[in-house]
Amino acid sequence: MILNTISRGDGPALVLLHGLFGQAGNFGTVQRRLAQAGLRTIALDLRNHGASPRARGMDYRTMADDVRETLAALGVLPCAVLGHSMGGKAAMALALCHPAAISRLCVADIAPVRYPPHLATYAKAMRDLALLPSLTRAQADAALSPAVPDNGVRGFLLSNLRLGPTPEWRIDLDEIIDGMDDIQDWPEIDAPPFVAPTLFLAGARSHYVRPEHRPAIVALFPSARFVTLKNAGHWLHADDPEGFLTVVQAFSAMPPA
Repeated sequence: MILNTISRGDGPALVLLHGLFGQAGNFGTVQRRLAQAGLRTIALDLRNHGASPRARGMDYRTMADDVRETLAALGVLPCAVLGHSMGGKAAMALALCHPAAISRLCVADIAPVRYPPHLATYAKAMRDLALLPSLTRAQADAALSPAVPDNGVRGFLLSNLRLGPTPEWRIDLDEIIDGMDDIQDWPEIDAPPFVAPTLFLAGARSHYVRPEHRPAIVALFPSARFVTLKNAGHWLHADDPEGFLTVVQAFSAMPPA
């Protein structure tokens, strides 16, 4: 599958993969700044998100194949890949399944482990929202608030809602809900460890990457380095954009293995 992309700048390619309920545009400010720093930044809409095609399957091998096919069509392989949350798992799967495609890997606030099923509640609340022609953002926000009490998270989810005479979600909620078990999980991938330069970037206020996850990370990514942004939660690039940019620029200049 060829995915929708937003490309900025010239120079060595750095690919950006968003998390669940996200889209390529989430990296807008970061992407522009990295492009100004001399990188060709390529943000992708993963399948069933943004302007990319809708299709069955949300497992990480399939998403990795989408990314590889898209980047091959762009002629940028091998390249650096940065993935956040779900996009981080897709990036890890790509590195393990197609190691020649990635020159260096950055995984933002996620580990190769299974997570609890709390995100399914968000997706179901979004799908249950009555998409009436008169719907306003304030009404949508109020309707989601019982299931999504955090204002910031609701705002992030509502960035996928297109209002107007025929309101619609810019995201395939049915496919995401059907694939939620795969999204929360991490697949067993029968492949050698990925030995190219790898960075795991976590938010100090996030609980997604824990000390007990390190053995699983190092087993698959023995070259892994670990950095924590003390002023960030799970949405690193939104919570601490300056810190995120500093680390990513340093990551882009890491020497090869």
